[in-house]
Amino acid sequence: MIRNRRVKVVATLGPASNDYDTIRKLHEAGADVFRLNMSHGTHEDIKARHAIIRQVEEDLESTIAILADLQGPKLRVGTFANGSEDLEEGAEFRLDLDGDTPGDINRVNLPHPEIFAALEPGARLLVNDGKIRLRVDSCGDDYANCTVIAGGTISDRKGVNVPDVILPLAALTRKDRKDLEFACQLGVDWLALSFVQRPEDVQEARGLVGVRANIMVKVEKPAAVENFDEILAVCDGIMVARGDLGVELPVHAVPPIQKRLVRKCRAAAKPVVIATQMLESMIESPMPTRAEVSDVATAIYEGADAVMLSAESAAGQYPVQAVTTMDNVAREVEADPNYMKIIAASREGREHGVADGIVAAAREIAETTDVKAIVAYTQSGTTALLTARERPTVPIIAMTNMQSTARQLALTWGTTPVMTEQLTRFKMAVVNAVRAAIQTGYATESDQIVVTAGVPFNVAGTTNILRVAPCDERMIYYMDPG
Repeated sequence: MIRNRRVKVVATLGPASNDYDTIRKLHEAGADVFRLNMSHGTHEDIKARHAIIRQVEEDLESTIAILADLQGPKLRVGTFANGSEDLEEGAEFRLDLDGDTPGDINRVNLPHPEIFAALEPGARLLVNDGKIRLRVDSCGDDYANCTVIAGGTISDRKGVNVPDVILPLAALTRKDRKDLEFACQLGVDWLALSFVQRPEDVQEARGLVGVRANIMVKVEKPAAVENFDEILAVCDGIMVARGDLGVELPVHAVPPIQKRLVRKCRAAAKPVVIATQMLESMIESPMPTRAEVSDVATAIYEGADAVMLSAESAAGQYPVQAVTTMDNVAREVEADPNYMKIIAASREGREHGVADGIVAAAREIAETTDVKAIVAYTQSGTTALLTARERPTVPIIAMTNMQSTARQLALTWGTTPVMTEQLTRFKMAVVNAVRAAIQTGYATESDQIVVTAGVPFNVAGTTNILRVAPCDERMIYYMDPG
């Protein structure tokens, strides 16, 4: 399915979107990638949704990417004798490892000894998405005596964030390891890692995943921001998870971090997704707020590869309308004459390999001639990613004989994946490129396209040819008499 926009839309599936008709409508409305949240639902539920997505993909003859989002370690307080307590600012409150005694107005169990091992006096503890803020006054191996800095109602099993220290926690829990193997065997295209703090977290997952899926890191911890360059170097993509990031960091720090991370991802030719609360009001309303629309537009102007819906499409009352809104905002922004000027102005330095030179030349030719599309032959997806990094003014058609590569590229800015047979001659590559450009509607028989490829074929990292080819059908018949 051809989109008249460059940015991609990620839609999370859930109770409001778990049947064939709804998932098909979501894709037709603009969802390019479907997110399966491993925090909710059984493996059977996930398997059923995965099967429906693949059926929609087959029925519509449209490439769809599937992203499985691992839960990661969840830090939560225990339970209270009364179910909840109201903590007042300035009060003392204790967290400890006493799991046998229900909590009260003075204390509650925090069943995570690794937190106490890492805490130091002065550290902050944020409860219930930061609504309650505690300052550690003194601590030991099994307790933390705190002062309530921001009060509120604390109740059973509310989440806890620890922004000031790097916790000695692996990003993959026992549940995550089971979910990871299940998702890989199912055949997802991307795996999102939660609670990443260091590059070693990614490398651990890579050892388990191998080449079965691409790895996306969710940046939701201050430590991930501090170690971002090292993390980016070992992952395949980034999700800026602004919800938890906005809890653990001052909310006013999130926008510049978002802009900085998007630019770094683009320079590294790795996809970046902007996520969390993009159209939050559409969970209950058929119309977004103006501020939400501006937020989505900002991410698109920054050059993000994709924007994501969470509860809006998973549990909201208007999932299809939410996707439609994303699609409409994207089209409107990208129709703005200033859009490509802003994108071009944010283009940064690049590596200096042969492939980098080829894709830069393809973009420059597209900008200075009447070329209608850039067709990039790719085995691993790298050539298409490098081409997308250039943010050309014309569509990118990624030709590959690897279905996994095609699906993974469905997340990439401005890229339309097209399957092709395995080739051995550049002449046939040109023929197939012309046919794909015409069939997708990006070019007509009177147009020209740019074709990039690598010889020998079917070897990753060998992009070394660029050709400007006419789309004249007579040229096709001449080169391919059959």
